[in-house]
Amino acid sequence: MIRFIFLVLFLFSFLLFGIPMLVIEWALGKCMKHFNQEASDYRCLRVVQWAFKVILWITGVKVTVIGKENVPDEPVLFIANHRSYFDILLTYSRCKRLTGYVAKKEMLRYPILRDWMKRLYCLFLDRDNPKEGLKSILEAIDHIKKGISICIFPEGTRNESDDILEMLPFKEGSLKIAEKSGCPVVPVAITGTAEIFENHIPIMKSSQVTIEFGEPFIVKELEPAKRKFAGAYTQ
Repeated sequence: MIRFIFLVLFLFSFLLFGIPMLVIEWALGKCMKHFNQEASDYRCLRVVQWAFKVILWITGVKVTVIGKENVPDEPVLFIANHRSYFDILLTYSRCKRLTGYVAKKEMLRYPILRDWMKRLYCLFLDRDNPKEGLKSILEAIDHIKKGISICIFPEGTRNESDDILEMLPFKEGSLKIAEKSGCPVVPVAITGTAEIFENHIPIMKSSQVTIEFGEPFIVKELEPAKRKFAGAYTQ
């Protein structure tokens, strides 16, 4: 319970004191003739990564990372399983490049947090509106073409199964981002994150988590049968 209280206090403080940085970066972009947008993006990225690492330190998470050499130095589509909100913190704190996450549109309810997310190229998916979902996919393709990686959890929601090896079916539409942009797909397997918090809310426990990055592949290079169901192939 103490960990949870410290986490809430830190998160509130970060969001509060992060407002000036968002305002300053926005103002510089508006006022400076030769403003370096990429440098500004990376400043914001590193600040958020620092905050995520502090939160993980508070929770006492121990992380084993496997296959980080599989992540190429170019924009990619990260495809990961999803069991905990901590999946985002653990993966995002390890992104070397600018990376936008595909989040549910309900995250737009939270002021400041949504502003940080927008600032870091996150997309907000309306899961009940196919037309808006297509729009998000097109935005993600555009981000990748501009050099920004995208991370998506294609199960569509957090998997609450007791079997840690079980996954919900992957949404095939999520792989369209890689198919249409031509970027590599990097599968990411995450285990142990639900033990940090979700399995015993509101208690937080020091847990062992494993993140494994699989070998990248290009959707268009798959044989036809696998390319047709690229989501199932990735899973």
